[in-house]
Formats: sequence, C-alpha cells, structure tokens
Amino acid sequence: MNAFLQKHRDVVMGYLSGFDRLVLRGTLRQLCYIQGGMSLLLSSAGVLLKDFGMYAHAMSQKLKEASLAVVLAAGRPVHYLYSSAPQKELIAKQIAKQDKIEAGPICTLTCVECCYSYDIYKNRDTFKLELRHRLRKGLHLYHYFIHPVFGFMHARIQTWFPFSIQLCINGREWLARQMDQAGLGYVRKDNAFVDLENPVKTQELMNTQLAADWKTLLGEIAHRINPAHDEMFEPLSLSYYWSIHQSEWATDILFKSPCALAKIYPALIQHGIRTFGSPDVMRFLGKQLPAHGNVHRKFAGDVVTDLKDRPEGVRIKHRTNRNSIKLYDKQGSVLRVECTLNDTAPFRVFRKPEGRTSTPCNWLPLRKGIADISRRCDVSQKATERYLDALAAVESSTPLGHLAKPLCQSVSFKGRRSRGLNPFRHDDLDLLTAISAAEFCIYGLRNRDLRTKLFHSKTNDPIELRRRSSAITRKLRLLRAHGLIKKVPRTHRYLVTQKGRTAITALLAARDANTKKLTEFVA
Repeated sequence: MNAFLQKHRDVVMGYLSGFDRLVLRGTLRQLCYIQGGMSLLLSSAGVLLKDFGMYAHAMSQKLKEASLAVVLAAGRPVHYLYSSAPQKELIAKQIAKQDKIEAGPICTLTCVECCYSYDIYKNRDTFKLELRHRLRKGLHLYHYFIHPVFGFMHARIQTWFPFSIQLCINGREWLARQMDQAGLGYVRKDNAFVDLENPVKTQELMNTQLAADWKTLLGEIAHRINPAHDEMFEPLSLSYYWSIHQSEWATDILFKSPCALAKIYPALIQHGIRTFGSPDVMRFLGKQLPAHGNVHRKFAGDVVTDLKDRPEGVRIKHRTNRNSIKLYDKQGSVLRVECTLNDTAPFRVFRKPEGRTSTPCNWLPLRKGIADISRRCDVSQKATERYLDALAAVESSTPLGHLAKPLCQSVSFKGRRSRGLNPFRHDDLDLLTAISAAEFCIYGLRNRDLRTKLFHSKTNDPIELRRRSSAITRKLRLLRAHGLIKKVPRTHRYLVTQKGRTAITALLAARDANTKKLTEFVA
C-alpha cells in the first residue's frame, strides 16, 4: 500500500482502514446439539418428547411478548412483512427519517423466514419419538435502533429453538460517532468519508474498535431484544457464543478531487481484469502457492474475476471460494479496496487449542469467534495492502519504445529462429488483442480458443481445421519465443506472462490513443 500512496501522493489526502459491514451471530451452543444440549434442557424442565411442540410454542410466545414489549413501551411501530424480499434497512431508515429518531428504538419488522430448528420425528423402525434437526420456517424479529456505541444497526432473533441472534453493524457508522465525541471534523457521504480533518487521528480512533469489550456490548444487545432470556433458561444459565459470520474490511484512499481519481481509475480496472490471474488472486487472499508460482494441481476450489457496472461506476471483484477482494470508487473521490471473509478455514492464528490451557501455542485454524477478531483484521488488512501494491505498477514509466523494441527483433527459441512482432501489423495486433481477453486471465488459453478468436467463420472441413490448428500452433510458438506467454505444465493451456501483460497493455493503449491525446500527454 505504501508504494501506491507514494506514487499518487500529490493527489491523495490520506487513507482509512477498518471494518465496513460486520455480521455477527449469537448462538446458544448447548442448544445446537441434541445429546447433552436439548435433551438436558428438556429433562431439566420435565418435558417429554410428545409435549415438545407445546413446550416450544410456549417458549416462542414468551420470547415474542418480552421482545416486542420493549419496542411498544417506547412507542415505536411493529410491522409484519408478508415477504422477506423488501429491503428492511431502507424501510427502517425511512421511518427514522420520518420520525426524526436520533437514539433508541426505531421500529421492529417481523417476517417468516427459513431457519434450522428442531422437530419431532416418529421412527417407524424403533417405534419411538426422536428429536431431529431440520430446515423449517419460523418467525424472525428484526429490531432496528440507534445504538449509543455502534449507531444505526439491527438485531435479528429467531423465535424458535435454538433462538439464534444475528447482528449487523457498520464500522464507518461507528467511527462517525467516535469522531463526533472526539470533536474531529469530517464530510460523510452515505457510507464513505470524502474529507477528514485529521486522517491520522481518525485512523487511531478506528483502531480502537478492535479493543472494544465485545462480549459485554453484544451481551447487552442480546438482553435488550430478549429480556426474558434468563427466565426461559433459568435451570441451565445459558449464554450466547458470538462469532463473525461475515466481515468486510475496507481500505479507503481519499483523493483530493473526483477528477484525480477518475483520471487513473479506468487504468486500474483494466489492469485488474487483464493482469491478475488465478495465482495473483490467491496470493492477495493469503493462499500459499507452490515454488513454481502457479495454482497447485490439487486445488479444487473456484477462482473468479468479474466486472459489474453500477450506477456510480465499474466494480471489479476477485473471488476465491467464499472469500473475495474487490475494487470500486465511492462518491467520486474515494478509492475503496474491500476484503470480504466468509470462510476463515484457509487462514491460521497462533493460539492454544480450545479447552487445552496447558498445551503450548501453535498455528491453528482461524476461528470465527470474536476471540480471533484481531487476527481476522490483520489477514484482511494484509490482503488489501497486497492488492494496492500490485496496482502501484499501473501506468509504468517505461517508455513505449523500450517495451516494443525487443518484440520487433527476431529471437532464437529452442534452436530455431522466430521473427519479430510488428505492433502495427494487422494480424499481430489481432493476436495480441486475442490473448489479452479477460476470459483467459484465470484458466489460460488453448489452441482452439485462439481459433475461435482469430478465425471468425466456422468450418467442419477436417483439412481446413488442421490448417487452422497448425497456424495457431505457429503463433503460439512465436509468442512463447518472445516470452509473452508460458505453457502450463502437463496441460495444453498457456498463460500470459507478467512481461507480456505489461507490453501488451502498453501497445494496445497506444493503438487506441489518438493523435490529440498523445500530443497532450507529451506536452
């Protein structure tokens, strides 16, 4: 990241790294298991399996009455939604704006949604009743309120066993309240800060979010949306285990003007889609690669890069399985790199095994629990820094002549001479354009792929097919001779090299530039 900031120091006013959206889940872990959990609860309450339905309904009613009583006592509305499709956050924000709510409850939205719960199953083989997990529909309560620490947020509670909770908070919303208390000036548009009075002190405030007393803060919210919790589980004294279901860690680069960002943003997007292949994406997201630098042959996951046109601009997203990193512009003058973690299994944290205090620390899988939140943040920050460092290579200062000259000269490859490329020759430019296509960035290209690109007419004639295949083979050999592509071991695929991407990007940019643009650049 330092390389990117140093390169654009004249047009950048500062940066800000921290949580964007954070989705946490509260789970009564004992109730997630039938043996030793639910069976123990039912036994302590003296409930037989045949009476489980009545018992569960009574517990659900107790939760709903206690949860909604708090909202109704504050004079706030409760709305039932007939579908989960409407955007609940927009509804809540509209109510808050209409009623001018600045603190406390805003509203509660109720909706029937799918969830994992329990039900009674009649086993025909043993002629006994059994308690089993199953996917069913149940009522969920969405509490929207303005928290004294987190600001605008919502908490959802499932009104049927095992009564799971999901919280959604926003790190930027939280930071705005911190800056208000510290007396720091800022300009905020939607979910981005376009101007900061003191970026250094603002970053220090954001860093303090990691040191928050998460267990106490989240426990207070859980008690707020279900005041009857202790009464419901009095025999066992159950408490929620908090984990991070999804985290979005964003690094914002604040530019001095929208024009400064607009000038370089198209080149960043083009560089991302044309240059970053599967190994690059995996490296950004912390995946160790073999010594040869390519994807390990036993890797069975998905690596995807895609573009999306949004109303405010273009967004590029790189995804490895359930984790991703994306680049987009916010409010015209903010460049945001965002790392989203849904799966922490690929990462490691130096800790002791859970429940074994006498065992020495070791590198173990990163947990979703809030105990490992600091390590999760470190992994996310390193991912955004690697991505920005890679983007620092955009707009190379190497003269175009230095890039084109080696390509125009003949070279020797495996004992045979290969001609030079002519950047202004029609068929050579078509070849360079074809291999730089976005669909070849991830899995590479084959002979048949280039045939489709370079020969527009289709044919089923075996002789013509063999002629075309031979012509493409010679072109692939020419590209390999100049180091523009390399063969993937044990396959018939080829990947564009880093040297090739740099040269091709420069040559294609020069081809697309008109005389006026080139004159303005030289001037």
